[in-house]
Amino acid sequence: MEQVTIQIKDDSAYVSATQDSDAVIELWCNEHCDLLYVVGAADGVVEYVRDQVGVRDDIREGNERVIVTDDCLKQHEEGYIETYVTRHDCLLLPPLRYEDGAKHVRVLALDSQRLTDFFNDINDDLPVDVASTQTVTVPVSGSPLPGLGSFSPDLSPRQREVLSTAWQEGYYEIPREVTTEELAATFDLNRRTVEDHLRRAEQKLVGVFSDSFS
Repeated sequence: MEQVTIQIKDDSAYVSATQDSDAVIELWCNEHCDLLYVVGAADGVVEYVRDQVGVRDDIREGNERVIVTDDCLKQHEEGYIETYVTRHDCLLLPPLRYEDGAKHVRVLALDSQRLTDFFNDINDDLPVDVASTQTVTVPVSGSPLPGLGSFSPDLSPRQREVLSTAWQEGYYEIPREVTTEELAATFDLNRRTVEDHLRRAEQKLVGVFSDSFS
């Protein structure tokens, strides 16, 4: 199987909300509604969602929000990614992630030609950049997840950048040589956003090796 992570920069509401902002939005589509996890200043997009599809539930704590919509946003926007995924028999790996003025999408295909056709198709209509590609092997157990030897955690560009800088600056030394507040100043982000990037990157890294702990 082949997996590609692409970045799409368009003028959709969620992309616009993260342009020149520390806002991060993750979206899980459930056909009849969407579940959104929002970090950072994204009040504008929340109001957009409320006007376009309605908000069923909105839980907020600090700069984090979990939102359940009344309807699925894909019914109300042009150029939805699933149109291209379905057309070429590929699989969309949730969640969709919106960050730094781009939509980050992971797509899986059983053969490379399907992925190539998918990319050529969407690239004709939308501004697309390839962030990463990888071959996914299926273990003997039958799980669709790759084995430890072939898997590289799918960190977002920002997660990779923050994690790498944290390592280089001594955040993981004992005792720590830099604080998340100081790291935040390096990226011109707030402390909680940097901590969220680190926590999510660490979760993905630990997940790679979790099977070997037992």
